[in-house]
Amino acid sequence: MHGRLEGRALDQLFRTARTHVAWIDRPVVETDIRELYDLLKMGPTSANCCPARFVWVRSSAGRELLAGCASGGNRRKILAAPVTVIIGYDLDFSTMLPKLFPAKATVMRALFEDAELARVTAFRNSSLQGAYLILAARALGLDCAPMSGFDNSAVDRTFFNDESKVELHLQHWLRLGPESVPTELSTRV
Repeated sequence: MHGRLEGRALDQLFRTARTHVAWIDRPVVETDIRELYDLLKMGPTSANCCPARFVWVRSSAGRELLAGCASGGNRRKILAAPVTVIIGYDLDFSTMLPKLFPAKATVMRALFEDAELARVTAFRNSSLQGAYLILAARALGLDCAPMSGFDNSAVDRTFFNDESKVELHLQHWLRLGPESVPTELSTRV
């Protein structure tokens, strides 16, 4: 393992990081998204299964479609955010194991023929990958606001028309200025 991170890095990732609700008018560009993805994909998953699938919604038309799947105040937040990423998971993730885990691919693919085991594994590990996305975004100076409050089946129909992919949760990813940082951190348990 490497040396301990300095306090400033720990602050940026955890202690002073906040969930943001306001966005500055600055786009998140393709190179930002590529750098973010290239970092988050390195986070560990069981059997290196990497089941998460990401849909990066940046266009006005895409934000309108996604906002139509959201409830209440989330519609406004999606329309205002420079980018929202939908994090789903692929139930057929084991087809990638020959590339991702070649030493055990045959054994692991046979194991994941059990549909319930594949579903639970995909859910757990894509949730991990969602957390890696938050940490990678913060490490790169992007702020985020994880989000619930949307119609899962509407998101599935609109953005995941392949039956093997199931919507998991939404998160906003964006650049923010210090003027939008809340002054207090809510209590944690």
